[in-house]
Amino acid sequence: MYTYKYPRPALTVDAIVVKKESRKLLLIQRGIEPFLGKWALPGGFVEMHELLVDACKRELLEETGLRMNELIQFTTADKVDRDPRGRTISVLFYGFVGEDARVQSGDDAAKAEWFSIDELPELAFDHSDLITQFKEVVFK
Repeated sequence: MYTYKYPRPALTVDAIVVKKESRKLLLIQRGIEPFLGKWALPGGFVEMHELLVDACKRELLEETGLRMNELIQFTTADKVDRDPRGRTISVLFYGFVGEDARVQSGDDAAKAEWFSIDELPELAFDHSDLITQFKEVVFK
């Protein structure tokens, strides 16, 4: 295996899932540090064998029980200090679900719930900024 002499950032994915009619956004309450107990977008680390979109679908399923067929790549979050664990770059995806979509927490998510996209709790990482950016682009 080739060894790099330069440090490499971690790669994650995050999902913005919205009930389009009611503008409800899916969030998970973190069950682990960092940000234990804070709300966040569902997501996590990409495994070595995964495509980005597949990693996002897997994380959504593991953390919320929600199975998504289609996710659209939205943006890349690369703020240097966005994660206290170290340099982490996240690729964000989004998708829409029907009003009857149900979720159940799993894996490292203590809870999974729907929130009005305009009235969100305090969020972990830089997720508040990313959701604001999403609203400005998608819900102009």
